[in-house]
Amino acid sequence: MANIAIFLANGFEDTEMVATNDILNRAKKQFPGSFDIIDIVSITKDNKVTGSYGTTVVANKLIDEINFDAYDCLVLPGGGLGVENLEKSDKLLKALKDFKEKEKTIAAICAAPQILGKLGLVDGVEVTHYPGCVEGLDKAIKKPQMAAISDKNVITGSSIGGALQFALQIVDHFTSTEQMLDIYKSLVFNY
Repeated sequence: MANIAIFLANGFEDTEMVATNDILNRAKKQFPGSFDIIDIVSITKDNKVTGSYGTTVVANKLIDEINFDAYDCLVLPGGGLGVENLEKSDKLLKALKDFKEKEKTIAAICAAPQILGKLGLVDGVEVTHYPGCVEGLDKAIKKPQMAAISDKNVITGSSIGGALQFALQIVDHFTSTEQMLDIYKSLVFNY
């Protein structure tokens, strides 16, 4: 059983947040006991947070009212402005460092792995990221050609195009590969 917090700041990448939340909730429904809590957490003083393409999400928690110890994984969606705004939250940055120290899971997609890089949390860790978003990632093992990677309790995703794979990596990390593949099959990836 895992408790997940997805953090939102104005300017978040709409699809990355929605796809991740969707897949995690599918796993929760399909595999009872896999994910007990999936909270959408606003880092602002307002529950309403607007994405970079105009999607307004009503977060069910504010960062000031959560207990970080209650979570097993912190998720950071991308989006250029959203990532800039996430970086302004000292409370979130401290929690990310604490999670790394406690060997708890951190997941970041698109431009958000840069936050982890700037904090020194992905040194020697395989990561993927949005093309060109490499600030702070000099000591990481960069694999931008990958849609999603899980390495040493760090899960990263490349972009909106890898959002489903990113979410599936989180499911795989906390359940089993068999359960993740059940959800993968139900999504019907056709090209």
